[in-house]
Amino acid sequence: MKSKITLKELAKLLNVSVSTVSKALHDSPEISPKTAERVKELAKLHNYRPNPVAVNLKRSKTGTIGVVIPNISNSFFARVLSGIEAQAQEQNQQVITYISNESLEREKQICDMLTSGLVDGVLIAIAEETHKKKEYDHLFSLVDYDIPLVIYDRINVEIPADKVGVDDEQSFYDATNYFLERGIKNIGIASAIHHVGIGKLRIKGYEKALSSENEQQMACSTDPALLRSKIHNLIANNKVEALLCTDFESTILATRIAYEEKIKVPEQLKLIGYISKEIAEYLTPSISYIEQHPVEIGSTAMQLLNNRLEGKYAPEQFKESIIATSLMHLESTKF
Repeated sequence: MKSKITLKELAKLLNVSVSTVSKALHDSPEISPKTAERVKELAKLHNYRPNPVAVNLKRSKTGTIGVVIPNISNSFFARVLSGIEAQAQEQNQQVITYISNESLEREKQICDMLTSGLVDGVLIAIAEETHKKKEYDHLFSLVDYDIPLVIYDRINVEIPADKVGVDDEQSFYDATNYFLERGIKNIGIASAIHHVGIGKLRIKGYEKALSSENEQQMACSTDPALLRSKIHNLIANNKVEALLCTDFESTILATRIAYEEKIKVPEQLKLIGYISKEIAEYLTPSISYIEQHPVEIGSTAMQLLNNRLEGKYAPEQFKESIIATSLMHLESTKF
């Protein structure tokens, strides 16, 4: 038996986005009471309900979980996957892994496949392009099909789903204060991900820690050549005493530029980066880094999903788990 109307059809009738309809049906505070009322009235009129195929499949579980990874070359996601796999094995579940390659179009294709009933639930780190363009209708389609969804790592999106991430803002607030408390005032920040949620939060932590007396010095760009130029300006011309790097690319660029300009780390420049332990320890000098505990992120995401599958959470209540990061000091922050 086919549902009377789908989420997409409701959105078309109301001339709003799929995400607006979904948020209204889940009582999101983002949606005005007037719009929410219109959506609910039309949904009731057309006897809307989640796709019945998915509901039937939910009763007959496949024992398979879909995991969407945005970038397999990033060791962080490989370690998240190991946490997911370990937890899944304990529950005798199989994991199917998909790679979006940070592409919105590929992510849409994957979500379309996942609505066909192949999996019991989905774990996803949303692609960079999806965040940049703010196009989330394909994710709301998973909600429409009543497929349990857990968003991990990149969690600052308004989608009715369980989420697990780290304290991005707090991590750079603490890192900035670490330098301020030791008398360093000229602190810069570099980022290739300033345009996405996690990058914005890390920058926000840096800004929050600096008082009005301390100038903010930023090198932000998605273009590698321009980012290199901006970091060079901070290090070589502005001579920042410490630099916080929000991501792998900016960390490696900063390390390379310091080497090229014969700027001694940590004597003349102290560095903290968002890179993995495996890389940080083998650079020369070794780079202090923010440990995100990716295995724990993966394990927690899987636990959230299984709790949802087992009916331990109310349908309209979503869990958000924030894992505390750790600042790991290596050679680049020695005083």
